[in-house]
Amino acid sequence: MIEVPGELVASQEKFNREAGRAFVAELPRRVEDFLERWGLRVDGPAMYGVTALVLPVTRTDGASAALKLQLRDEESEGEPLALSAWDGEGAVRLLEHDEPTCTLLLERLDETRTLAHVPDAREAVLVIAELLARLTAVPAPEGMRRLGDIARAMLERVPRALGRIPDPADRRLVADCAAALREVASEPGDRLLHWDLHYDNVLAADRAPWLAIDPKPLAGDPGFDLLPAIRNRYDPGETRWRFEALADALGLDRERARAWTLGRVLQSCLWDIEEDRPLETGRLEIGRTLRG
Repeated sequence: MIEVPGELVASQEKFNREAGRAFVAELPRRVEDFLERWGLRVDGPAMYGVTALVLPVTRTDGASAALKLQLRDEESEGEPLALSAWDGEGAVRLLEHDEPTCTLLLERLDETRTLAHVPDAREAVLVIAELLARLTAVPAPEGMRRLGDIARAMLERVPRALGRIPDPADRRLVADCAAALREVASEPGDRLLHWDLHYDNVLAADRAPWLAIDPKPLAGDPGFDLLPAIRNRYDPGETRWRFEALADALGLDRERARAWTLGRVLQSCLWDIEEDRPLETGRLEIGRTLRG
């Protein structure tokens, strides 16, 4: 019997409420079901993040794999589509999946070696840049969430959000981010975006130095994918270098990339405002630097 980690229980309660409680309650039964269905044997301790439980497993043919169990929602339901489209090029390979539950069987990577362990932050940024260039070269498949819809929804929420920001400088920055997003929102792009490619979502592998995991995929402009690599291990003096290195690797128009990155800053600010959290300082600094 699998014991659900307390941290995963808490995050499901916090972010998904009733649906999260139902998911946690069903997890042990679901684990047993998929172990039997796909002929798997657990061969190591469970791993988990905010949203998923991952079990290292062995298949009947002796091959190692990872069983990922997660709540199906608008973010997770696109993961098997994206992984199938990438087909192992720059990302973990999908071996099996169950559409109703969004349960995935993935190739086993080395969870003990993430990009966060690379001491040189510039080297880590360049790894993400190379991965993003490969991932966003793929057109988004049909059925993927679309950045254009997300951008329109963000812009509709801005007037109310501005009224809840007490600091005039912060309020002006959020308004400027919205203005930048408005300039590009009518041409949202059609590439397959990872959306969440930070250092802990890049693992070492036998068949490649580094591979991406855990996408929250979108169809859109690659400029919307840059912020995590700029924000992780944040160094204010490195903001422009990181932005330029990422834009260079992806061959992006600078003004469009700047506008979409400011749009991503806006997205984070809206979440903070709507959850009654203080605006995150690092992202504000990135916004001010890129705004000029």
